[in-house]
Amino acid sequence: MITTFANAINTGLRRALEDDPKVVLMGEDIGRLGGVFRVTDTLQKDFGNNRVIDTPLAESGIVGTAFGMALRGLRPVCEIQFDGFVYPAFDQIVSQVAKIHYRTRGKVMAPLTIRIPFGGGIGSVEHHSESPEAYFAHTAGLRVVSPSTPADAYLMIRQAISADDPVIFFEPKRRYWDKAEVDFAALDDDPFPLHRARVLRSGVDATIVAYGGTVRTALTAAEIAAGEGRELEVIDLRSLSPIDFDTVEESVRRTGRLIVTHEAPVFAGLGAEIAARITERCFYQLEAPVLRVGGFDIPYPPAKLERHHLPDPDRILDALDRTLAA
Repeated sequence: MITTFANAINTGLRRALEDDPKVVLMGEDIGRLGGVFRVTDTLQKDFGNNRVIDTPLAESGIVGTAFGMALRGLRPVCEIQFDGFVYPAFDQIVSQVAKIHYRTRGKVMAPLTIRIPFGGGIGSVEHHSESPEAYFAHTAGLRVVSPSTPADAYLMIRQAISADDPVIFFEPKRRYWDKAEVDFAALDDDPFPLHRARVLRSGVDATIVAYGGTVRTALTAAEIAAGEGRELEVIDLRSLSPIDFDTVEESVRRTGRLIVTHEAPVFAGLGAEIAARITERCFYQLEAPVLRVGGFDIPYPPAKLERHHLPDPDRILDALDRTLAA
């Protein structure tokens, strides 16, 4: 069926609620309103307010309560309304949620999923268009993932909820209204591993690695480049911690060039880690330095300026020109 990214997550949440009575949803306005982006629409009506819980506006309280519920055997799924609102809960996540499995020598699990709409592109005000993924990817004990398509949105939320590890689930908010054909039954029968990257487009001239909202941007750049006779391989990273370096390495060994793009600032972003690891692994196969295309090292700009801040096909193609000229 044809469905939107947001509805695919809704369907995944619905299936999780149906399949496991221990699954509980929590968040600000996720019940009667269905969430700011309507991702949880109708779920409280169908499952009741004991399974889909409207919480106070207190992110540290949401995550702290969910953490306690996870320790008691439930599988809570928290929604942080916007990316910039996660910071009041940051201490709970990195000091408690991420540490409990290690602290107890593997005796205690925290099967907790934290959904965070992230990134820009929708003209939001301050604190509503952040890209904080590197903070969490840097924290041992957390899985960090980000789907880019409706099919992966459905599959990955199901996998995140069923995982025994805490999962930070970043949803690119500007893709909520993207539509695509999704075969839910096929995804359930033959799931793609949560930690694996996907090769979305094959090419021989350079590799582009992207995740979340920039995957479609990278594919658009690849289509433009194909019209100019240059074939780019596009990889959707999907998992930000752990990272599937093997898939990236295999691609770069063939193409000899790598461009990494993400919305977060380039400085100390995930692109830096990918560049360092691939340089170590593919030093003798690289024909040029690994290039990064991302946001600028500034606070997120006002809505009228965000199109200059976000990576676009032109900036990716400029990086392609530079790597091919090296």
